[in-house]
Formats: sequence, structure tokens, C-alpha cells
Amino acid sequence: MSVLVFDLDGTLVSSMDDLAATLNVVLSRNGYQTIPPENVRSMVGLGAKVLLQRGLEANGVSWTDDLVAPLFDEFLVYYEGHLADHTRPFPGVIEALEQFRAQGWKLAVCTNKVERLTLPLLDALDLTRFFDAVVGGDTYEVAKPDAAPVLGAIKRAGGTVEGSIMVGDSGTDIDAAKAAGIPVVAVTFGYTPVPVEELGPDLVISHFDQLQGAVSKLQR
Repeated sequence: MSVLVFDLDGTLVSSMDDLAATLNVVLSRNGYQTIPPENVRSMVGLGAKVLLQRGLEANGVSWTDDLVAPLFDEFLVYYEGHLADHTRPFPGVIEALEQFRAQGWKLAVCTNKVERLTLPLLDALDLTRFFDAVVGGDTYEVAKPDAAPVLGAIKRAGGTVEGSIMVGDSGTDIDAAKAAGIPVVAVTFGYTPVPVEELGPDLVISHFDQLQGAVSKLQR
């Protein structure tokens, strides 16, 4: 049974406004300069801890784990209360998920967002019902771009690696898919510092209504 494995932020959902707002609340509370939201786009993709590290670097701060740890806790607490203030599925996501489920595909989420934030966000946006498995950034000891979370998501969804496909928006997703030995479709509207076409995905789409065609092409 083949599995479609989706990244979350920048792929299934437009979460930039809430992530940027949370980052800036935490930075401001702790005496740092806030980051223009458009600059946060290139900082997202490896989880909240790395987002904070990059926020500190943008402030000219050489961070340490001891410095980041309390900020990370503060980030989690604030973000939990604002997960879906502005975050919504991208256009065409719901229709695509319904379509693939109707065709018998297994569906999974594989994100570097920790489970504590991923599961409530999927619930808040009524997306949980579509997925056979959800893997967060802390489900395993390693996160993307390691292959383990992707392979784990496929296994948890009851599928096989052969025939499965990753859908993501960043180099992290593309590298994880390649490490797992599956093809990857990249979306152009996600969060990456360079055009996603330059990162070596198998196919690129600019709207979820193009995903069916991309998947069919990869299956051929």
C-alpha cells in the first residue's frame, strides 16, 4: 500500500503569520529585536528550536543551548495558545486529501514540528481525520532530513516504501525523501531561502490541484 507523506508548515498549511508572531513575542519579551515576518520565511523548516536559534543569530547573538532552552519553553507555551490564529490549509489541500483518500491512498504527516504542537494544530484545522499516521520532530530521536521519520510515517500508516511519495516545500523534505529512497514533489509556495526548483525535487507544483497529475506522472 502506497503512502503520500506530507510536510506540514509551508506544505499543507500556511502557518508563517503565527510562527513569526510567536518568534517575535518571545524575542521582544527577552530584550531582542523582532524580525520582519518576510525574513522569517527562510528561517522555518527545522523546528521551533532552530527558528529561535536563527532569530538570535539575526540579533547578532552567539547562542548556546542554555540560552535557547528557556526561550524554547516560552515559545511552546505561547504558540500553543495561538496555533491557528491565522494558520489555514493552503488552497486546494482539503480537496486533494479527499481525492487521494477516495482513491485508496494512505496519507501521513511528517513534520519537524514537535508532536505537542502538531497534533493540536491538525485538530484545530479539522485535518486529523485525513491521516493514517502523524510523525513529529520529536517522535523519533532524529528529525528530517534524516530518513527515519519519513520511513516511520510510512510504516505507521500501514504502507510500503515502494510506491510512496513525499510532498514538501524545502531542502529538508527533499533530502529526507532522497534518504528514504522515495520520490518527492515540492510546492513553490512554501518556506525556503532559495527557489525550491533549485533543490532537486522530482517534480514541482504551484497549487494543490496539480498534485494528482504530479503523482500520476511519478507512478508512471
